[in-house]
Amino acid sequence: MGGPNQSLVIYIVKCVIGTLAVFAISSLIHYKNLGWALISVILVLSPEGDDTVNIAINRIKANVIGAGVGLFCLLTGYSNMWTMCLAVTITLVVSHYFNLDTSTRSALAATVIIMLHQEGTHLWSTAIERVIAVFAGGALGFVITFVFHLFYKPAPKTAETILPKEQSPF
Repeated sequence: MGGPNQSLVIYIVKCVIGTLAVFAISSLIHYKNLGWALISVILVLSPEGDDTVNIAINRIKANVIGAGVGLFCLLTGYSNMWTMCLAVTITLVVSHYFNLDTSTRSALAATVIIMLHQEGTHLWSTAIERVIAVFAGGALGFVITFVFHLFYKPAPKTAETILPKEQSPF
C-alpha cells in the first residue's frame, strides 16, 4: 500500500482495532464504564511513522504521570476548581521535568479523567477504577502500536513522497 493516504488508513485501522478491543474486553469482563479506556487507547495511538513506538511509550509515561498527579491531588480530600487547577499545574511541571512536553495532552487528559467524579459516587473507588481504565487503555494502545510496528514498516521517505509531483489536468 502506498500513496499520500497510507498513514491515514493505517491510523484509522489502529483506532478501529483499539475501539473494538476495548468494547470486546469490556464485554468479556462485564465492565460498563469503558469511556476512559477508549479515550486512553485513542490518545496513545498515533499515525504511522518511524518513531511511533517512542511516541506511544511517551504517551504512556504521560498517562502514568497524569493519573499519579490526579490521585495525589485527590489525597487533599477536595475535588474542586482549585484542586483541578493545582493538578493541571503539577501535571505540566512534572511532564516538563521528564521531557514529555509533546505528550502533555495525554497527561492532562489522564489527570482530568481521574479528578472528575459524579455526585453520589464514592470518590476513591471511582478514582481507582479510572486509573485502571487509563492504564488498560494505554497498555492496549501500546500493544496495537507495537504489533503494527512489527509487521508494517513505513516506506522510506523519498522526494516524491515528501513533495508529490504536480498532476496535470490533461
